Amino acid sequence: MPNYAAGVRLLPNAVTVLALCSGLSAVYFALGGRFELCVAAAGAAALCDALDGRLARLLDASTRIGAELDSLADLVSFGVSPALVLYIWQLQGSRFGWAVALVFAVCMMLRLARFNTLIDAEDKYPFAKEFFVGVPAPAAALSAGIPLYLTLHFGPGWWSSPVLVGVWALVVAVLMVSRLPTLSFKTVRVAPNYIAPLLVLVGLAAAVLITVPFLGLAIVASLYLLLIPYTGYRYRWLARHPEAWHVPGRERRAVARAARSARRLGLRSPLRRRVAGRASAVARAVRRFGDDPAGVMQRATRPGNGRAPGPAQREGQQPQRGRLRLGLRRVRRR
Repeated sequence: MPNYAAGVRLLPNAVTVLALCSGLSAVYFALGGRFELCVAAAGAAALCDALDGRLARLLDASTRIGAELDSLADLVSFGVSPALVLYIWQLQGSRFGWAVALVFAVCMMLRLARFNTLIDAEDKYPFAKEFFVGVPAPAAALSAGIPLYLTLHFGPGWWSSPVLVGVWALVVAVLMVSRLPTLSFKTVRVAPNYIAPLLVLVGLAAAVLITVPFLGLAIVASLYLLLIPYTGYRYRWLARHPEAWHVPGRERRAVARAARSARRLGLRSPLRRRVAGRASAVARAVRRFGDDPAGVMQRATRPGNGRAPGPAQREGQQPQRGRLRLGLRRVRRR
């Protein structure tokens, strides 16, 4: 482990304090009616929040007090500060404006408390670290400000009405405390072939944020929210396909193509439960009827296997259970 000086090890906590100060500065700018600087202060808080954890891991300076400071700073910067900014901007003239601000801050507190309790909990699936439970704090603060971004770019409109701003804040609050899986960009790995196109996209995003910053923020927040249905589908697909749990993300597309091909052919997944039991039942049946191949074929072609009805069925007699002797399961037709 690298042996850094004590002052360098305090750098992650200093960045966390800067995130807290940036979040509170957004409220200060909102009180003066300078909402453009509010957005800039919130962006600085999000940037500091993304850096402090990475600096702590890089410098091997992760501590319990650092984790508690990060959680408290997130509550202030992404829970209390956005709620107060929205209240000062449009909700203070509404009867239920303060209630909306309180609900947003409380939901942020509950979301962070659940996140802290799930850190040391054992994951149900090996791929669970690729997802968050609910919308994370910085993304929630970014999404709650969409009406403000549109107003700063286009001017007042239907998107800036107090009713819509309050309803939208409540929707984002519900997404924070929901159980919906959302994408975690911390585990995203980029293949070498995609590095150059990704750098071009980063340059394009920087150009958009410089020329039309508020419209760019609204687009980014909207795209993140539109990814939630796809993220839920991806989570459910991985839960149903254990063969892809330990496969790198860039190779899961081949696993998905193989699963679709097997489903079109009517084949079962090779990792289903009780495969070994069925295989042993078939082996016992082969050993039992191995000296009489005709008997095996006769039992395999009895009525009820999708073949033409035999004489015993036409005479009303009960067919013998050849499929059960072979260890096969009856296929239910939909």
